[in-house]
Amino acid sequence: MIRFNTLKELTAMAEEKDLPVHEIVIAREVHDSQHDRETVLAGMEENWRVMQAAIERGIRNTERSVSGMTGGDARRLYGFREEGYLGRPALSAASYAVGISEVNAVMGRIVACPTAGSCGIVPAALYAAKEIKKVSDAQIIRALFTAAGIGMVIDQNASIAGAAGGCQAECGTAAGMAAGALVELAGGTPDMVGNACALAIKNLLGLVCDPVAGLVEVPCVKRNGFAVVEAMLAADMTMAGIRSAIPVDEVIDAMNRIGKALPKSLRETSEGGLATTRTARAIEKRVYPEQSKR
Repeated sequence: MIRFNTLKELTAMAEEKDLPVHEIVIAREVHDSQHDRETVLAGMEENWRVMQAAIERGIRNTERSVSGMTGGDARRLYGFREEGYLGRPALSAASYAVGISEVNAVMGRIVACPTAGSCGIVPAALYAAKEIKKVSDAQIIRALFTAAGIGMVIDQNASIAGAAGGCQAECGTAAGMAAGALVELAGGTPDMVGNACALAIKNLLGLVCDPVAGLVEVPCVKRNGFAVVEAMLAADMTMAGIRSAIPVDEVIDAMNRIGKALPKSLRETSEGGLATTRTARAIEKRVYPEQSKR
């Protein structure tokens, strides 16, 4: 039986067995699901297919959401990818993340990774890796298990829900998952996978969940774009030899404690933050006219 409760345990197990992190996670999934390896891999392959389809739809999408708050920004950013300060790789990744989130906002098919509110970050990072590093779909499918292992640990020791821990629990977790997967794809060690996760999450600690009108659109969609770039930077820092001063499991614990310290108004209730600005309240009245009459 393969069990890990912390990222230290997961990465140490991988290093002890001289295996990449994804192999430990696959073995656990085979045991827990009681499916064979081929079936488990096929399930993740289907996830990757859905993710890619959402990206391809997102960067061409001109459809606005029912609320009218989002839609078309991924297409705009994708068209600008050769002209910006960040350059093609980062702007492409950001446009992919925004695109998937916009697909979610119009009720399109996405993979919650780990949640619908943060659904663009991991797939966008891996799609960008496919373009930048020329990695294969088979490699990406395995890296998705590495991302999943990170998400499992965070869910067990903190939270992946904005209602429980703020947006740090959603976009922060997704950024950590993406950073770890990117490092594995770049040839990093299991320990480096954990380090990249720590760097990515640290930068998003304290991020509140304050959706305008209670919808997963503003600021959620654009946050996905920012977070994937941060995940890529965390991976690059790690591969360059930069270490997190705080170990990853302590970072996760800090995220948990910060989430518990956040007031209810900043945990997906739309009772604080951006959701209570004058403009946000006007949007809310437009989206829910019947409620505004009460």
